Parts: sequence; C-alpha cells; structure tokens
Amino acid sequence: MLTSLSQAHSAYAQSLQSRLQSSPESETSDAIPSSSTAGSDFRSVLSHSLQNVVDTGHNAENLSAEGLKGSGDMTQIVTAVSNAQLALQTTTVIRDRMVQAYQDVMKMSI
Repeated sequence: MLTSLSQAHSAYAQSLQSRLQSSPESETSDAIPSSSTAGSDFRSVLSHSLQNVVDTGHNAENLSAEGLKGSGDMTQIVTAVSNAQLALQTTTVIRDRMVQAYQDVMKMSI
C-alpha cells in the first residue's frame, strides 16, 4: 500500500510539473481561471484519469491472458491485477463521493 501511495504521489507530482512547464501562465493573466476553462480542465483531468483506469484494466487482462498461456511472469501478473483492482476501487469511491456531493447540493434549500 505504501509503495502505491508513493507511486501515486510521484505520478501526480510529475503530471503537475509537466503541466506547469507545458503551459506557463503569462504575467498578465489572472491567477483564477474562468469557469469555462476550469470546467474543461476538470473534464480533461477526469477523462484522462478514467482512461488510465481503463488502460490499467486492459494491461491486467493482457498479462493474465499471457499467464494462462504460460508465458507471463507471475510477479508482473499479480502486480498488474492488484493495480487494476486498486484503480477500480478508487474510481468507485470517487464516483460514490461525487454522487453524494450531488445529492447534498440537491437537498440544499434556495
């Protein structure tokens, strides 16, 4: 668990660093992005994250199929399946929290 957390942290740090380097803000731009920019950024981050989960699942399936054929490394197979399981559990928790947040907002009185 600790290695997956450290891997997630390092992946997040690398992603953030590459994003900051690829799109530097000009000195005249506002620090707070407009709502349309923030919405599209959230959409792209969410889409990219979900695609990573799908890719992780496909990788685990491919390695499992190789293992059934007898040509795969057992350590890699177990690691890939474990990563896919963790990614699916994380996605499920995020989905549940988003649904709960939506329901909480809908319960608010105007």
